[in-house]
Amino acid sequence: MTRDIEDQALARQRLRLWLEMLKAVRSVEGTLREQLRENYATTLPRFDVLAALHSEPKGMKMSELSKYLIVSNGNVTGVVDRLVAEGLVERENLESDRRAFLVQITPEGRKLMDDMIMAHLGWVDRMFSEVTESDAARGISIMLDIRRRT
Repeated sequence: MTRDIEDQALARQRLRLWLEMLKAVRSVEGTLREQLRENYATTLPRFDVLAALHSEPKGMKMSELSKYLIVSNGNVTGVVDRLVAEGLVERENLESDRRAFLVQITPEGRKLMDDMIMAHLGWVDRMFSEVTESDAARGISIMLDIRRRT
């Protein structure tokens, strides 16, 4: 009987952890969305697409981009369409598969992302300024463990 009570208490504590993690993520995302809107007149999804392409100079297929960002192809297509129209990314058909597109960041997009990445780093660093290096390492380890098990 005591074991069941202890198990339930631990289960409730883990649920509380999940809810606090979710609230923290939403809070940080909200702040980042606001900063991106105020400083760059852009959105978090646009930033995410540009950041992914910035890290892959040879570009990514649309399906790879969707998988990398953990969103549907439809969500990525709309964002990419707008970024193409603004000259920040370019899209071309792959010769090996005419249904597939390769998306690459343009020099203009790379220049913008170089600036946004540094600003983003500063925003996150300020939000997490009270987190010690060892706490950050432990938090990262916990998050990786959770991802591996799900």
